[in-house]
Amino acid sequence: MKNLKILFTIFFIFLFVSGCQTVKQKTDAAIQKENKKLSEFIGQSASKLQMELGKPDEDFENEKGNFIFIYNTKKYGFPCERRFEINPDKLVIGFASNGCF
Repeated sequence: MKNLKILFTIFFIFLFVSGCQTVKQKTDAAIQKENKKLSEFIGQSASKLQMELGKPDEDFENEKGNFIFIYNTKKYGFPCERRFEINPDKLVIGFASNGCF
């Protein structure tokens, strides 16, 4: 009987760990897809970015003299923030995505 309990415990731990791994793989795939989509804006004009994503929720000039455009959304109730860095020539030179999948 004791061996049966140990066997069931090991089985359920295995199921739990493999389930977590599946969620991690799906999340990683979604993040990779998000990064691929956003990287298409690198080198594009700020006006093209705004045509695709609309007017940013926030924008400001950073200490380097570049503009930062911030887009905030929610997906499945989770906040998602996308930041784009725009150089003085009005070209997208970088992005960061937080909580977006």
